[in-house]
Amino acid sequence: MKSRPALPDTLPPPPPLKAVNPYYSFEFFPPKTEAGLDNLYERIDRMKELEPLFIDVTWGAGGGTERETVAIASYAQQYCGLDVLMHLTATGLTRDQVKRALETAKDAGVQNILALRGDAGKGQSTWTAHPDGFKNATELVRFIRSEYGDYFGIAVAGHPEGHIDGSGIDSDLVFLKEKIDAGADFIITQFFYDIDVFINYVDKCKAAGIDCPIIPGIMPIQSYPSFVRMTRFCKTKVNDHVFEMLLPVKDDDEAVKTKGVELAVEMCQKLLREGYCDGIHFYTLNLERSVRRILENMGALDTSDHTRECKVERKLPWRPSTLASRQKEEVRPINWANRPKSYMKRTEDWDEFPNGRWGDSRSPAFGELSDSHFYRFTLGNVDDRKAMLGESPTALQDVYQVFSDYIEGKIPLLPWCEASLQPESFTIQKELAALNRAGFLTINSQPAVNGVTSDDQVFGWGGKGGFCYQKAYAECFVSPENLEKLLKSAETRDSLNVYAVNSRGDQSVLGENGGGVTALTWGVFPNREILQPTVFDPETFSGVWAEEAFSLWKTMWLSLYEEDSDSYELIEQIYDTFYLVAIVDNEFQKNDSLWKCLLEVGDVNIGMIS
Repeated sequence: MKSRPALPDTLPPPPPLKAVNPYYSFEFFPPKTEAGLDNLYERIDRMKELEPLFIDVTWGAGGGTERETVAIASYAQQYCGLDVLMHLTATGLTRDQVKRALETAKDAGVQNILALRGDAGKGQSTWTAHPDGFKNATELVRFIRSEYGDYFGIAVAGHPEGHIDGSGIDSDLVFLKEKIDAGADFIITQFFYDIDVFINYVDKCKAAGIDCPIIPGIMPIQSYPSFVRMTRFCKTKVNDHVFEMLLPVKDDDEAVKTKGVELAVEMCQKLLREGYCDGIHFYTLNLERSVRRILENMGALDTSDHTRECKVERKLPWRPSTLASRQKEEVRPINWANRPKSYMKRTEDWDEFPNGRWGDSRSPAFGELSDSHFYRFTLGNVDDRKAMLGESPTALQDVYQVFSDYIEGKIPLLPWCEASLQPESFTIQKELAALNRAGFLTINSQPAVNGVTSDDQVFGWGGKGGFCYQKAYAECFVSPENLEKLLKSAETRDSLNVYAVNSRGDQSVLGENGGGVTALTWGVFPNREILQPTVFDPETFSGVWAEEAFSLWKTMWLSLYEEDSDSYELIEQIYDTFYLVAIVDNEFQKNDSLWKCLLEVGDVNIGMIS
């Protein structure tokens, strides 16, 4: 797999890198409706936080889901920073159609293909090759290699219990060896519920001269009827003790799921503990909860609410893209830290991306966002947004409480924040919550950091052996009255730079030597120049980001209410009168000076939040 760690020796590690032993991957399939597709995008957004090594996306027979498959793959690659393994089946396709599908995948940034023969087409009882197509997966693998060389990483399917068409395990191993010899890199197996079946399969593969990685496929049990139906259809061996575990609760779906989680945890832990594999592939059935519970019960996730510490190493403070065109990207403005998909969309047409310094902010042209992009990149449907933002707010304090609720984790999202609070912001969570209740509506922030080691679980990035620094930063919407108080206070503090702009473009700037690009996060590493992956650029802030940020008040919040309602008037008032303010504290040696200043301006009793 391209940009993938810890698989075959020919596969280089991905840019974002994380601890990958063990690693996990997830399979998704294209839903049949647009609403289902939107729901899947939201689920992938959430599940990317589980740090899968890659996801794979299935392909309908005859290319019936090509458009949806490519759309999902492109979304995951471009906006979620995930490596994608795209299925491609030979069923019903000519060689020209396969070539077009591979070109489409390549254009979408996909660099990994799961090459499959496929099942029989609709209305057919047996599989038949297209006259101008491929007779089997081996021919498909050979074709991909001959046409694209090493551009694509190639996976193939393994069947620990033999193929469903009735061929025996021995003949299946012959075909599998042919696929590997034709150029496949690794194997993902069909699901199984008997560990010995997988162990014996691995031993037989080795005896047959197959020495590439073999990733076991695990399918969590979701309900008893579907489990019975699937295992019978696939002729999957199920030990008696599994049925004995499920039968007493077979009519209780939640209890069945819990038993399924317990079984999957037991299987995964044994496979990993005893060295039969380095990672697990989950057939999710487009469902999230069981996979998340399995990983939690295995100890693969840190569920500590008070720190939200990451369990992975980060190459950069933000999640890099896996697109080949952005592999050298090393610098981003902080403003889109909580709306990375928007930034990716607005910069997708750039020929080059900053990889050392941000440079001249006037040279790159940021693309425009349509209203559909605002909706896709944020909170979902009207009912979802009303549940989070308020059914009928009538006072400023109602709005302030929404922002405070987000900081405290009571609601998961805001129009300006596509995910929950970042781990580093939990160190200033109490201060942020108090500031929001006082009318400083924060949409972006980071605490000061003075030389923590680069392997620090919260603030570290860039790998081992380095030291990380960052200036305290806050970005918030404030009333004109609060802005006036803030500017007056900041005049007495030489370390602060304040930038303010309203929806009409009126600006205020305060601070020593204000106006230049400022490094907000930097790192010092052995044998490297100082890295500056996060910057603040006043031109980008006031000329590009502010317009987008203010637009969200209208597209995502104002639009929820009737025009003649008090709620509509309230949100419109905020849009018309409030300022978007960015504050940079250059005194990074002191980790609380910015927050003390803001709390004093907001008349917040500091002693009440300690």
